[in-house]
Amino acid sequence: MPNCLTLKKSNCKNCYKCIRHCPVKAIRFSGNQAHIIGNECILCGQCFVVCPQNAKQIVDETEKAKVLLQSGEPVVVSLAPSFVANYEGVGITSMRDALQKLGFYEVEETAIGATIVKKEYERMLREDERDIVISSCCHSVNLLIQKYFPAGLEYLADVVSPMQAHCLDIKKRFPKAKTVFIGPCVAKKDEAEHYEGIVDAVLTFEELTNWLKEENIELKTDMDSNEESRARFFPTTGGILKTMEPNISGYTYMALDGIENCIDALKDIESGKIHKCFIEMSACSGSCIGGPVMEKYHRTAPIKDFITIANYAGDKDFDVVQPEIMELKKQFSYIEHRLQTPSETEIYNVLRQMGKFKPSDELNCGSCGYNTCREKAIAICQGKAEISMCLPFLKDKAESFSDTIVKNTPNGLIVLNEELEVQQINEAARNIMNIRSSADVLGDLVVRIMDPRDFIEVKNTGRDIRNKKVYLAEYKRYVEQSVVYDRDSHLLIGIMRDITDEQSAREKKESISRQTVEVADKVVDKQMRIVQEIASLLGETAAETKIALAKLKESIQDE
Repeated sequence: MPNCLTLKKSNCKNCYKCIRHCPVKAIRFSGNQAHIIGNECILCGQCFVVCPQNAKQIVDETEKAKVLLQSGEPVVVSLAPSFVANYEGVGITSMRDALQKLGFYEVEETAIGATIVKKEYERMLREDERDIVISSCCHSVNLLIQKYFPAGLEYLADVVSPMQAHCLDIKKRFPKAKTVFIGPCVAKKDEAEHYEGIVDAVLTFEELTNWLKEENIELKTDMDSNEESRARFFPTTGGILKTMEPNISGYTYMALDGIENCIDALKDIESGKIHKCFIEMSACSGSCIGGPVMEKYHRTAPIKDFITIANYAGDKDFDVVQPEIMELKKQFSYIEHRLQTPSETEIYNVLRQMGKFKPSDELNCGSCGYNTCREKAIAICQGKAEISMCLPFLKDKAESFSDTIVKNTPNGLIVLNEELEVQQINEAARNIMNIRSSADVLGDLVVRIMDPRDFIEVKNTGRDIRNKKVYLAEYKRYVEQSVVYDRDSHLLIGIMRDITDEQSAREKKESISRQTVEVADKVVDKQMRIVQEIASLLGETAAETKIALAKLKESIQDE
């Protein structure tokens, strides 16, 4: 991962928005988290801009700048010319006053370095025999060529960026000075770190704003003017061309903004379709005023910002001392990054796992962030992506799983919309209600096939019905019925368990029980009669015996 970009893992929600917007697909997904691949990233900052959860963070160098201020050495600011678009109504004088209150020794415009660079471009076109020259001001474009278009390295102007040219100039004019660049670019942090000893720290406009708030320093609205400021056009599309001398013989001039346009041009250059051109390339749409760390990137106003820059820029160049050619030289080398390309068999096997068995299955919908299913399969083989990132695959898998459950459950399922129209019915429900085909009832009102009162009650009351015994008279079926209202999907779901056999068995058992009770009652009645008869006979015999014994007793007493 690039040192200037970090990731809040807890914030990443696996939405794939960053990979969809990454022009070079330098993001790897693992464990449902996005990871920036450092040696593939070109630091365009698009993932930072588009992330809806603020999971990407730019490393804050405010403390680093504060340490420089405490060192005792003079610290000079190189302020990107896009500042007038970021801080509305604030000119360089107001910015200088505020930054000096923070402790900076001096504040100058990076446009001074831009003037030096554009003069070197002019000399290069006049004196060097070059076919194509690509501007090297944008570090993201430089990284794009270094990592993805090595054949274009010979055309990349071997000249330092305006930031570097200005900081070199500052250190020449202010011995022992430290330099801090402030601008709207993520990539400048990496450029400063990679080319050591030129720029000592890089702050974004947001970091500066937070620092000023922390110190309770307010920027005064004051748009001062300075006619010697033509290079202030640099942060706009075509801004470099606006500052250069026109009509240097034999060259066509063009300005491209946006990584996609730059990629297309570089492909044409590699194929040999372009010659004798000076091409100004900017990674950001609208160039630097559309940078990822312009504080108002989320509400861009490209026309208004361009007009602000144009009104602030002058007609003349800054008065600069042009360094020797070798002092401005900058070497660019190829940066190896590519993972091994998988074999066709490996790609095919992954496509099969994704449910892509033939070309027509490859929807190339881009929901995963990759342009084609094949690109996605290659990324999976390289460990950069996961099969679960394919939305159609997940949808088909979920539908297949749910369909398997619906089809194989012994319970009848019927799904209605809020108008009580049948949306789905499974085979078990059709068997209960003797329905030949789903097509016979889909879209029809449920009243056509069954009593809708339970569904209406659940819809109106919002209270589900659970395990209610219902007799479907027209089908001579008993069912145990539950009705559930899914408010999120606005559907009513009926679940029916056929208990006809159970009910028949229960009724038969009850009938047998009744018959048994009746027989038992008859037996008891008969037994009672017998007992009564016996008791009656026993009673007569006992009375006669009592009389006889009494007579016997009397006769014995008489004797």
